[in-house]
Amino acid sequence: MSLVSVANLKEYLPEIQGNGADAELSNLLERGESVIARFLGFPLNDAGSIALTDSTYTLYIDSPQEFDHFVLQLPIKPIISVTSVYSDLDREYESDSEIHSDEYTIDAQKAQIILKLNVATIGFNTGYRANRVICRAGFDSSYTDLIHAICVYCSHIYRAKASQGKKSTTIRNASTTFSPNTIPEEVKQVLFQYRSSYMIM
Repeated sequence: MSLVSVANLKEYLPEIQGNGADAELSNLLERGESVIARFLGFPLNDAGSIALTDSTYTLYIDSPQEFDHFVLQLPIKPIISVTSVYSDLDREYESDSEIHSDEYTIDAQKAQIILKLNVATIGFNTGYRANRVICRAGFDSSYTDLIHAICVYCSHIYRAKASQGKKSTTIRNASTTFSPNTIPEEVKQVLFQYRSSYMIM
């Protein structure tokens, strides 16, 4: 399911009239949002897809923050809710390695799980896949700047269909150079604030 509706995208494509292109635009949104999700650092969700919308993730994190071992940084944001947290060097994730919900707080926008110093009975471990978190993460329609960025990017792709794979064309001795089919800079400026700290800028 796409975060942006076909109706939203059509506001950026006034040249499209009627419903004849709706299926094509729906497919374009799905593919465009997947590209943006990868750019932001979203991994495969538990359903096996990459999406910006509310999805469930099983995440394995090797270690807490280097300078604050009470903070576990998740690789995607924003976090909607956390189902379970386990910290286990043996990677068995049994009941004795569970960190219960009353032992931590969640910073949804920073995607951090923060242990309560005087409450937590165990801490985060450091080791390969030592910490397992099952959570829901993703965006909804309240992120209007993100919806704007998606619409700008997808309308850019739609208008570039005829020039796909071409750098320039010459007609009657007049040469035209095409813009590269990459994420436009104005879109990136919006996306950077949502990009995972795990991604190389």
